[in-house]
Amino acid sequence: MLETLTIAPLLAAIGEVGFPIVLAGYLLIRLEKKMDALSGSVAELIHAKRNKTSEREESDGTKMV
Repeated sequence: MLETLTIAPLLAAIGEVGFPIVLAGYLLIRLEKKMDALSGSVAELIHAKRNKTSEREESDGTKMV
């Protein structure tokens, strides 16, 4: 969202609420995207771990807790 702003609205926002608030909002938006990607990666790793564990249990005849 903030990536598409031109300089004039950005300067107006800084003038209205201050640079720290605008910067914090920008960083929160950027971090949200990265956190979503990280959450997806963690979910994939959990899924892969469960599949690997179940394959090992089937081949060994053991059950890991």
